[in-house]
Amino acid sequence: MARSMKDADCIAFLQWALPRLDMRWAGFRKVRRQVCRRIARRMTELGLDRYDQYRAILHANPDEWPVLDAACRVTISRFYRDKNVFDRLGRDILPNLAVRARRDKRPVRCWSAGCASGEEAYTLAILWDRAIATAHPTVALEIVATDTDPHMIERAKNTCYPPGSLKDLPAGWLEEEFTASGYTFCVDPRHRGRVTFLLQDIREQTPPGRFDLVLCRNLVFTYFDASLQNKVLDAITNQLHPDGYLVTGAHERLPPSKHDFGSLDRCAKILQYRGEPKRRACSDHRAGGRADPDALGPGQTTERGYS
Repeated sequence: MARSMKDADCIAFLQWALPRLDMRWAGFRKVRRQVCRRIARRMTELGLDRYDQYRAILHANPDEWPVLDAACRVTISRFYRDKNVFDRLGRDILPNLAVRARRDKRPVRCWSAGCASGEEAYTLAILWDRAIATAHPTVALEIVATDTDPHMIERAKNTCYPPGSLKDLPAGWLEEEFTASGYTFCVDPRHRGRVTFLLQDIREQTPPGRFDLVLCRNLVFTYFDASLQNKVLDAITNQLHPDGYLVTGAHERLPPSKHDFGSLDRCAKILQYRGEPKRRACSDHRAGGRADPDALGPGQTTERGYS
């Protein structure tokens, strides 16, 4: 009973605090225990044992809000998380981007937003080196990975991971792309140079340049409120090449916005950017845009160039 009461107290606190951080309670329901443990540790540091006392601290001291904000970061990440997405990226999207980049004599640029400890970014690098680099030896891949947590960035730069982070790897990857180091497994050095890690808060800052592919999964469109989602979506689309791709989380939907994204068939969480069109019928409300009649099939490439 005491445990459930503590959980109820934390839920009530989060429902009060999260809107003041431009976040939404619904996104935190399943991960609240991770956040509640961090808040409890912070309360212990302050000598508090009740949430109303912590609320009083927040009312009295504006400098405590960034501390609470940091406690609300959710850090769940694995290699090859969501198999269908990475299968499609490796089979169709990255090869298509390589063809475009070779024609335009430039690198393929990808952004892993909210990269946590780097598993997503290194998955992209390994995909490229295993399936695409040999076929397109003149095309470089540049991956920028950003996160607001300095501890996560340092873990990512360390490049070594426990078995739990590797459980979704395809057959052969562990043996061929990692080196065992005690209890952990370290990414092969040939993949590391493709990734640059930056300490950034996506709410306030984005990496420089334009991108062919942006992975923004299980962050903005899960935890942020609608107004902040739209602000960040504007920032992302400003840096996407025409016909570039945005990848969202498995259970995420884009908010209604001026931007037109079309879902690729069979993989609704890989969205292709179509700009800011005149009013069109929205046949795929989940994507925040129309379904894409020109979606790429296996082995297809598009003849469209970048402006």
